[in-house]
Parts: sequence; structure tokens; C-alpha cells
Amino acid sequence: GCELTASTKSYTFQVDEKDDFDHILALSVVCLTDGAKDECNVVEVVGRNHENQEIAVPVANLKLSCQPLLSLDNFKLQPPVTFRLAAGSGPVHLAGWHRIMHREDASFEEDDDDLSEDEEEEKELAPIMPAKK
Repeated sequence: GCELTASTKSYTFQVDEKDDFDHILALSVVCLTDGAKDECNVVEVVGRNHENQEIAVPVANLKLSCQPLLSLDNFKLQPPVTFRLAAGSGPVHLAGWHRIMHREDASFEEDDDDLSEDEEEEKELAPIMPAKK
């Protein structure tokens, strides 16, 4: 986890890109902590898109009196990523987990050759039917 405040407005999570591992960072909770004022605290995630351009996306807008905590249900990100307090003075605490997988073991998909006939039938999508009026 990390904490964003008026004096520490950003935190960057980096990994060694030269290693032979895939990294996943997942955000679980963003919450205001002791000493927070009743003001809007906007937390942004800054990363890179598929064209390697920097992109900032707000993920939380917290206010002590109405929403001091937000569950992000393990919102997955690919490092490097920066968390930035775009508005407010915090303190805002971010918590989550970091998973490291060896690239050779990171295959999440099964080979189609390994599927039985029943599994192949289940894999086909049902046709789309018109809505009943």
C-alpha cells in the first residue's frame, strides 16, 4: 500500500522490466485516513495506453462526510503505474496486492487441442434472439 497526502501527492509503483516475470498490481481499497478534511479527494491512476502515451484516469472521489472508502474489487493494473492525488489534501491510503508470475508459467489459456467435444460445444455462443415485446 501507499499513502497520498498534500506533501506526497504521487507514488509510482515500478518493477524491473528486464526480469523474466509478468507483474500484476491490483487495487483493493482506497480510503481516507485519520486527519482527512471534509473535502473532495480525487485519486488518479497514471499509466500508458497501447500507443505508449501517458493516460490519467480518475479511480476514486472520496469525501469524509459521504464516501470515505471505496472498494475497487482488485482493479488490475500493469506496472509501471503512478497513483496521484489530483484534488484534495488527503491523507488517502491505497491498498492492494502484487502478483509475480514467470512468463513461461503465465499461460492462462488452454490449447484448443486439449478441449473435449463437450467443452468445444460449451465454448460456442448461443444465438442472439430478438427481445419480446
